[in-house]
Amino acid sequence: MKIVLRIGGSVIASPPNPRLINKYVEIIRQLSDKNHQIVTVVGGGRPARDFIQIAKALGLNEPEQDEVAISVSRIFAQLISMRLGGHDWKDVPTSIAEAVETLQKRGIAVMGGLRPGMTTDAVAALVASEINADLIVKATNQEGVYTKDPEKYADAEKIDEMSFEDLSRLLERDRHVAGIHQIVDPEAARILREKGIKTIIVNGFNPENIKAALKGEKVGTLIH
Repeated sequence: MKIVLRIGGSVIASPPNPRLINKYVEIIRQLSDKNHQIVTVVGGGRPARDFIQIAKALGLNEPEQDEVAISVSRIFAQLISMRLGGHDWKDVPTSIAEAVETLQKRGIAVMGGLRPGMTTDAVAALVASEINADLIVKATNQEGVYTKDPEKYADAEKIDEMSFEDLSRLLERDRHVAGIHQIVDPEAARILREKGIKTIIVNGFNPENIKAALKGEKVGTLIH
């Protein structure tokens, strides 16, 4: 099976969590041992946002600030990559083509952001489209997709299963519903809808949810 694992920076980087990073390394190894091919796309989380503020204070423009944030996401990708393959795996893909080439060579690729204006969600969706992935699993800081931001609204309800059309309607209904936008990037949602790539959103603080999702167990939110 070809899998794209999207690990949110909110999970492993806010603050940086070596213990959790190691758990994801072990999950990736286990999946690879079962002959799954895995592309992991990592966000930069709070450190990336901190460096954006530094760049802004230095007078850098928005694309330049984005470049700095991308570099931070690649550092977290590099940590995972070298933990998996040592110094030989220190270079992480900086394009979709490089990710595909690395995947073909190793069966595993780990990457961060690609270019200004593109979220790591969109990167994950694009690479999934390019490799004809069977599944995307996004590990985030919530249990799944909610009707509204669960941190702000006590009556927010978790959605166990939805279509891409449902997701698009939800995103379009209210573009200011922060919980939805934090958990699913609209551009990524559009790509996934067009390509029909099954996606599961899970709580990333328990990496075992990744294996549960692959087994078809009821976890997180299934989007198809």
